[in-house]
Amino acid sequence: MRDALGDLPPGVDRDRPSAARVYDVLLGGSANFEVDRRLADRMLAAEPQAARYARANRAFLRRAVGALLDEGVDQFVDLGSGLPTVGNVHEIVHAVNPDGRVVYVDVEPVAVAFSQQLLAGDERASVVQADVRDVEAILEDPATRRLIDFDRPVGIVAAAVFHFVEEDPAVILDRFRAAVVPGSYLALTHLTTPAQMSRHTVGVVQRYRESTGSPLTFRTHEQVADLFAGWELLPPGVVPVDEWWPEPSDLEEAVDMGSVPIWAGMGRLPSPVRA
Repeated sequence: MRDALGDLPPGVDRDRPSAARVYDVLLGGSANFEVDRRLADRMLAAEPQAARYARANRAFLRRAVGALLDEGVDQFVDLGSGLPTVGNVHEIVHAVNPDGRVVYVDVEPVAVAFSQQLLAGDERASVVQADVRDVEAILEDPATRRLIDFDRPVGIVAAAVFHFVEEDPAVILDRFRAAVVPGSYLALTHLTTPAQMSRHTVGVVQRYRESTGSPLTFRTHEQVADLFAGWELLPPGVVPVDEWWPEPSDLEEAVDMGSVPIWAGMGRLPSPVRA
């Protein structure tokens, strides 16, 4: 088995693909099983741009975290972080600010176990095993309390996580917003609706959902924009992920290939308006 996964928690099903591990395959990572690679191969056969979509989402993560570092943000909570194997948030942060703090959050045991292996000995980054809907558990976890100072601005990262949540994500985000101070940021990406996808992509998404057992909730541009309620939505607003402040290297891949069917945006928490 050509994977980078070491000791794993008991009960991990190696015979069923995982959303996090399939994403890792599409990114060119090695923290995956053969069953994940087979599903990724079938997805790519049906939609050759599937890997491009994954890379575009990961590139947004790099650009968004870089932009927040430029704004002086030095602590991050990465919700639904998955397997941090390609373009890790803590590596982006520490390359700019060695003292930056990162808390990864994921519910999948494999993602958490691998993150623990990767972060062993790093006192500036940690992982919390929790469902993103359990905001209190995330905020009160010892790792979060040790690393994140909620009296200073925090970067909340929610890249490709809330389309796995059937409940209204706004309720969850309201609780995170209440926990952070003005000057904090929310960076978010979310799968669009089938009407905005090619026929091939719709088929791939359906196969992915059936194979992994992960529910997917599609949301429109307006619905994703509404998730920034209470945040000051920054330019260029909610746009296809490959159109959110792309770098030249990102643009090269997008030429004549169409937009990526993932919405992206960033918001800043403003100071309260005084009467």
